[in-house]
Amino acid sequence: MAIHKRKINPEDDLGFGPQPVIKNQPLVNKDGSPNVKRVGLPRFNSANNYHTLITMSWTKFWLLVLSGYLTLNIIFAFIYFSFGPQSLDGSSGISTFHRFMDAFFFSAQTISTVGYGHISPKGMMSNSVAALESMMGLLAFALATGLLYGRFSRPSAQIVYSKNMLVAPYLENSRGVMFRLANLRRNILIDLEIEIIFSFNETVDGKTMRRFYPLDVERRKVSMLTMNWTIVHPLDDKSPLKDMTQEDLEKTEAGFAILLRAFDDTFSQTIHSRTAYQYNEVIWNAKFKPIFDRDEDGRIVLDLSKISDHELVTT
Repeated sequence: MAIHKRKINPEDDLGFGPQPVIKNQPLVNKDGSPNVKRVGLPRFNSANNYHTLITMSWTKFWLLVLSGYLTLNIIFAFIYFSFGPQSLDGSSGISTFHRFMDAFFFSAQTISTVGYGHISPKGMMSNSVAALESMMGLLAFALATGLLYGRFSRPSAQIVYSKNMLVAPYLENSRGVMFRLANLRRNILIDLEIEIIFSFNETVDGKTMRRFYPLDVERRKVSMLTMNWTIVHPLDDKSPLKDMTQEDLEKTEAGFAILLRAFDDTFSQTIHSRTAYQYNEVIWNAKFKPIFDRDEDGRIVLDLSKISDHELVTT
């Protein structure tokens, strides 16, 4: 294996330093998050609560809100129910279950400050609990509203990347390492800039170290992303990958970290997107299939479902 040496910028190590990759564990996950397991934190650590609530999926978020709402109402329903049937004036429940449901729905009306008036608290204990619950309801709904606003207003990039990197023909009698990306949203991204960091394990004096090299690309910046963008790293004399083979990439547990920066005109802020490719996600001697076509009116039609479509070629 031959590696074309070039000057290494310490800032290109992605914060991992010379730590080698072991057992094919990627440094960066496909979603762009660092593959680092954190331990030694307190059992009840609240440092990441807001970040977790903002970044979790919508399904998990709504399940959490719904379960919290039901749990809180059930707790207060048990409290009202424990005070006896005389604690809620207007409750018409005959059986134990119906009286509990009256308490539950009264709790739901109190926590949301709706108060239909059909059932009302009676006595100092019930009124005190109802006052406490209404205050908690105001705070809980204010918190939920803030989280909803934070989730909707948080600038984020919805970039789709090709599933694989390809080693494909490039220009005349040359090759290049390439992948594709496109914007999933209909907003306009401007001033895009891409960066590829190639890393591999190297043994120096009997010690395995991780080496990082920024790769030159055919076009590092584009003014506007209107269709898809194929990023190409030419395998020329300047490339550290020029003489490497598929076996070399596997032996050194090589990987590629992709860093994308762009300006989102919807949020008027700079957004970032990250992903990574491992050596086993690199397909040799292949090329991408066209991703766009024309409709009857001559308008360009971009089919994002074909972002990863490729075919093998004969070299």
